[in-house]
Amino acid sequence: MTPYKPATQDQLLAIRANAGIAELAEHEHFAAAEPDLVEAIVEGVGQFAAGEWAPLNRKGDLEGAKLENGVVRLPDGFEEAYQAYVEQGWNAIAGSAEYGGQGLPFTLACNVLENLGSANFAFNLLPMLSVGAIEALAAHGTDEQQARYLPDLISGKWSGTMNLTESQAGSDVGALRTTAQPIEDGDHAGKYRIKGQKIYITWGEHELAENIIHLVLARLPGAPEGSRGISLFLVPKYHLKDDGTPGAHNDLRCVSLEHKLGINASPTCVMSYGDNDECIGELVGAENRGLAAMFTMMNNARINVGSQGVQIAERATQQALAYALERVQSARAGAEDRTPVAIMDHPDVRRMLLRMRSLTEAMRGLLYYTAGQVDRGDIGDAAAKARAEVLVPMLKAWATDTGIEVASLGIQVHGGMGFVEETGAAQHFRDARIAPIYEGTNGIQAADLVTRKLGLENGEVLQALFADIARDAGEEVRLQALAGECAAIAKWMREDASLDDRLAGSVPFTTMCAVAVAGWCLTKQHAALTESDDTQRAHAKQVTMRFFLDHIVPEAIGLKASATAGAALLYELDGSVLAA
Repeated sequence: MTPYKPATQDQLLAIRANAGIAELAEHEHFAAAEPDLVEAIVEGVGQFAAGEWAPLNRKGDLEGAKLENGVVRLPDGFEEAYQAYVEQGWNAIAGSAEYGGQGLPFTLACNVLENLGSANFAFNLLPMLSVGAIEALAAHGTDEQQARYLPDLISGKWSGTMNLTESQAGSDVGALRTTAQPIEDGDHAGKYRIKGQKIYITWGEHELAENIIHLVLARLPGAPEGSRGISLFLVPKYHLKDDGTPGAHNDLRCVSLEHKLGINASPTCVMSYGDNDECIGELVGAENRGLAAMFTMMNNARINVGSQGVQIAERATQQALAYALERVQSARAGAEDRTPVAIMDHPDVRRMLLRMRSLTEAMRGLLYYTAGQVDRGDIGDAAAKARAEVLVPMLKAWATDTGIEVASLGIQVHGGMGFVEETGAAQHFRDARIAPIYEGTNGIQAADLVTRKLGLENGEVLQALFADIARDAGEEVRLQALAGECAAIAKWMREDASLDDRLAGSVPFTTMCAVAVAGWCLTKQHAALTESDDTQRAHAKQVTMRFFLDHIVPEAIGLKASATAGAALLYELDGSVLAA
């Protein structure tokens, strides 16, 4: 497997041109995000990821996580690498300074995860899930809960999980059966006995952190049916002693690990709570308001999953480029010299490589533009907060789908050597396939965009976004046309289309929107480089931007027919006939 090389310069460009880090630093809340510090963080975490986490990637895939006598074991080196991550403070980048964090923009925390995930996709799920737990407690926890749990979660000393899914309750979270019984007396009075089983719990059990803080959705006695009757509970692996350190083991266990297509180094656990009726948890937020609290975790978690599309694409592109430079095969078509050349020189291989690079850079632009809007929302910019709301499903859906495409192209560049495990190209494809599924399937992301997000501020949030793109497109007529088509489809969906028609066209429409924003981000990156004296990078960016605008954008425009076709044809055949 080709060693990971951090994409530091392109990351810094996207952070500056798309997230607008300099503008964020003008606000007192983010005043510490000065240019020198930003550069030091991006360079530093890139070097750390390449040196400490990347060498474990292949080993983690081959050996995987193993459950031994109820304990999850990781391959040698993982514990040391995680401890180095904690000791160097990478987990605390965006955490509240009140609880030991550095209080820097979410944008920089995204960069930490981008580098770690490109270096080791499966390992990176550990800190990624902890971020969600921190956000949920920061938003909905009591002062006492925040003081007891946030410092060690923010440092990374403890890790966190999300526990939603049950065997009968996947996307329909309201069907869950896990229960929470109030405790009225004894040492745990005021807390709850949790009982039930959860599946697909990422890093639900491991020995790398000193404690694991599980956030578990459960139903109180007499709670309303469905999603309106769900509450959120904090369930630690180890009870806390009076001094706040881990004590006795709570009544919870990992029953088994899932055997998966990819992310083998990430233990995906079946978790059982309350086998002995002694699993103790604390209520987080209000009764029957657990789903709202969990959405706090899920929103930024969806940004970080969208980042996984960038992560896997970057790694797959680097590997494909290295192989294409080394692999010599056949003479260049039409050349008088019949000497075999590196496959990089063949037009179709060059097309695939340029597509991979342009898609990766465009996804990165969309990632940091979204993160920058989140940061602006956090400091009181209501318009940015609303814009982030509509960007999140675009990023999660399109970037994760595109990550698979780029990983698949990487295999194609390798030819037969890509299909065998020896090169490592296949691992990228296997690892990437989970990202469109978890944290809400991409179909759910698209449905969210055309239902809840479509009508934000009577549709003006989306319309303002497309108007900004069309205004800035200038002479880029294809990008301008795509923005116009997105605006028109959004208007049709909001005013004329039935719910079925909207949902039937939701996935192609989401792709169109994401490509429009990503193309816009690339033009901003190119503009920033043309103002610098780095002519080589400016030319390279011009080429990747040109490929995206001339090849990817027209493909997106072509999705209009699918986005507006309606649902009638989908239901023309009876289900039994369709399955015959």
